[in-house]
Amino acid sequence: MLLLQQIVNGLMLGGVYVMVAVAFTLTIGMLNFLNFTIPALFMLAAMFFWATLGGGFGSGFTNLLNHWVPQSMHWVVAAGLALLVAILASLLIERFTYRYMKTRFGDATEHAIPLVSSLGFLIMFEHLVIMTWGTDPLSVNSPFGTATIKVGGLLFGVPQLLSLVFSIAIVWVLHIMLMHTKTGRALRSIAENPDTALMLGVDVQRIVPLVYVVTGGLCAIAGILFAINYRTVGPYIGDQVATVAIAGMVLGGLGNIWGAIVGGLIVGLLEVLSTYWFGADIVKVPVWGLLLLVLIVRPSGLFGHATIGKGKF
Repeated sequence: MLLLQQIVNGLMLGGVYVMVAVAFTLTIGMLNFLNFTIPALFMLAAMFFWATLGGGFGSGFTNLLNHWVPQSMHWVVAAGLALLVAILASLLIERFTYRYMKTRFGDATEHAIPLVSSLGFLIMFEHLVIMTWGTDPLSVNSPFGTATIKVGGLLFGVPQLLSLVFSIAIVWVLHIMLMHTKTGRALRSIAENPDTALMLGVDVQRIVPLVYVVTGGLCAIAGILFAINYRTVGPYIGDQVATVAIAGMVLGGLGNIWGAIVGGLIVGLLEVLSTYWFGADIVKVPVWGLLLLVLIVRPSGLFGHATIGKGKF
């Protein structure tokens, strides 16, 4: 029964990884580059959620927000504001990692320039948070407390269960949108060939920001649920989660959102079981060891395709 409980815990943790892995998948699948700002968006949402629950906005210029933003908000309002902050930050990133660079440098932005500029945003956001709140982990008062659901002797944490349900539901909605709506067809055409999509009348400058809105939303939901689940936030939580989520994305298959679900759940399960059997010191070894093994046997991942931007979703 104890082993079964650990499997449940691993799947619940995987629910957080799934949303971050899908965020990575969307940008690499649609825009063909690895968006390094995803950890920052995850972290910003979690930190803003903590601050509006009563943590405050520290010292310096952000201290002004203590006068403008009510403290000790209801957690639903705090989550909504954190979601909005992450989406706005993601749109800011889109403006300067894709639109501006694409307009100025054209095809040269396909890989290196957006990647480097997104890395710059990651470092900048992390250090703004460090300037405001420092580097020490901060404790979150979970609105769910220790609420659990017991089923046949197994305990399901309410926020952990929400993470898993939300991640699968969100990806299902994304899949329907991509496959059965006009916007989804436009997004898939951009993934295939943005220049051809533009010639066929797709408004790339209007559609591409939607990818960043969805990416920001996914990261925000994951960050908020992480804060509620594990009751701690800090400037580096995004890096810690994102490295594992990248492993899940590659394991599931680059550019495949359903592969990101499978990969995220697998790495969450591996992390928890590795800790249970061998301790926390080697927890990364099984995750990255499995990833390397899969890549040797199947370089495109479990459900991926050989060419990014084609034949996905």
